Amino acid sequence: MSKRPGHAHSTSEPILMQTFDAAGIDKESQFYDEEAARVSQKIDEELKRDWVRRKDAQRRQVKVMLLGQAESGKSTLQKQFQLYYAHHALDHERPLWRPVVYFNVLKAVRMILDELDHELNNLSIDDSVEGQAVAHSLAPLGDLSEEFSRLRTKLVPLVAMEDSLASELSGGVAVTGGRTGVYVRAGWQALVTPLSPNRSRALPGTGGLSPAVAQVTSLASRTLIAVQNEVDELWKHPAVRILLNNRRIRLDESAPFFLDSIKRVAQPDYLPSTADLLNVRLQTLGVAEHSFDIELCGSRYNWLMYDVGGARGQRHAWVPYFDDATAIIFLAPISAFDQYLEEDPRTNRVDDSLQLFTAICSNKLLKNSHLVLMLNKTDLLRKKLEAGVKVRKYITSYGDRPNTYADVSEYFRAHFIQVHKRHDISRRALYVHFTSMLDIRATQDIIVNVGEAIIRSHIAKTGLA
Repeated sequence: MSKRPGHAHSTSEPILMQTFDAAGIDKESQFYDEEAARVSQKIDEELKRDWVRRKDAQRRQVKVMLLGQAESGKSTLQKQFQLYYAHHALDHERPLWRPVVYFNVLKAVRMILDELDHELNNLSIDDSVEGQAVAHSLAPLGDLSEEFSRLRTKLVPLVAMEDSLASELSGGVAVTGGRTGVYVRAGWQALVTPLSPNRSRALPGTGGLSPAVAQVTSLASRTLIAVQNEVDELWKHPAVRILLNNRRIRLDESAPFFLDSIKRVAQPDYLPSTADLLNVRLQTLGVAEHSFDIELCGSRYNWLMYDVGGARGQRHAWVPYFDDATAIIFLAPISAFDQYLEEDPRTNRVDDSLQLFTAICSNKLLKNSHLVLMLNKTDLLRKKLEAGVKVRKYITSYGDRPNTYADVSEYFRAHFIQVHKRHDISRRALYVHFTSMLDIRATQDIIVNVGEAIIRSHIAKTGLA
């Protein structure tokens, strides 16, 4: 068969073109492969640097748990740390504490009125030695029924606001195992501030409070201003003083501080002072995390402090935080030798602290944690002993030892040290401090020492330079 002229040429051109195109594609493919490899390498390097940064940040993260029974002083210690290391944040929060201070005042007034009714109505049938002594002390005051009826009538509008104020602060969360509507929970700051970042929903002049909380706070403020003289009269009444001195009226530890300052608290432009923030009573429910930076030897460490609810029903919430805790600061209120748990009236509070400390020392999850013991509320212990309260009446094992601060405090210290020696599974050192959280200077000296010791221990374990 004959071939057409030019047939070979016409068939070779596509082959050359194909060869040319394939070479171009190969070069282009090689370029993209190299570019992809460069991008991938860059991503890998960035991921590695990010991992190193996160690892370094994690190594510089110090997790400290504040443990102890309810009302042991954990939240006050957290505020002391914040006051020392992050005072600007605490200053920013001052307006938010205003409704909590009012709540403390309202609760104190309500408790006095309730206890007055109970004591005065039952005094005539109380034939105990103590009861007869109180009746004898009250006798010169005459019939008090009309006087206290007048004060109660005046103070009813103030006392009636306690539950609504507590409800707004707690976000409607009820507390089981004790009085309802009395305590507010952890994270209450988020509940009393508006949700919007620019706080556009906040009412003018409320310090950033949410409208609902601002409204009830404003009403509490106006009511307190109107009846401040009656609150002062009730607090300073001779009958109330007699019942307090004879321990027939028992108030929260913060109550005397705020009632003594009622004229200051009842001012229209009232803003809580540092002393107010440290004295205010706010029971923690759940676990609250607080974060601030600490500088030591030219390096910055992120301090994560966990303030936990100490009531028996809440202690199970502690466990998830145990595994990687750098340190445990255990607070034991040794002033509570004459008090019993609200959730178990048969258990002495010092005995409960010893049992709880035993559990902490023997917990395997905490075996590598730095351990600090603060025997707290020494100021209240001194006052009780000076007032003649006998330790042996409540703790029979104390026996005939002298009822002095030196002897009593050493007795409690020895018991906690003995618990540590017997039950600490890792035989670690125990650092013991006598503390009064309301003494700012002394507490902050301790905070510096404790903070540095914890961080140095952390450095030694993690190998940080």
